[in-house]
Amino acid sequence: MSTNTKCQIQNPKRDEVLSALAQQMRQWDMAIPTTEPLVMDFGLGQFDNQGIIEYWLANQMQAGYCGKFMFLFDGQQCPAHAHRIKHETFYPLHGQFEVVLNDKTTLLNPGSSMAIPVEQIHSFKAIGNSLLLELSMPCDPTDNQFQDPDIMQWLARVFP
Repeated sequence: MSTNTKCQIQNPKRDEVLSALAQQMRQWDMAIPTTEPLVMDFGLGQFDNQGIIEYWLANQMQAGYCGKFMFLFDGQQCPAHAHRIKHETFYPLHGQFEVVLNDKTTLLNPGSSMAIPVEQIHSFKAIGNSLLLELSMPCDPTDNQFQDPDIMQWLARVFP
């Protein structure tokens, strides 16, 4: 996968958060994937509140599947959005996630899962440092439909 550096936070914050993630993964006794991470703040400049680190393990457009690790630090959230095409399923591996799907809040723990159907507005927030496995249809960043117009303007600049 080729990463788009325009969609990521830059140094020195990037190095700081990747170092903190590496330390957490060592504590969990987990290996960090060898793929290049995406470290994003959704163009808002508020990574500590609204940010995510993604490791795309596979994004097979022709084969029809995607798998990625999504890491969020305690209290971080992925803002409310929907996908026009992508159906996804979340599997928490560490920590807890508070998922809001169509205004209903569900707490996900390791061992649980949650399917997110197409065109359903959802967001998720980490309770403690947390790692989520997402299995889904292929991921196309232009498929994301965020409720925040500032994020949509950012996406239009990054993925014209």
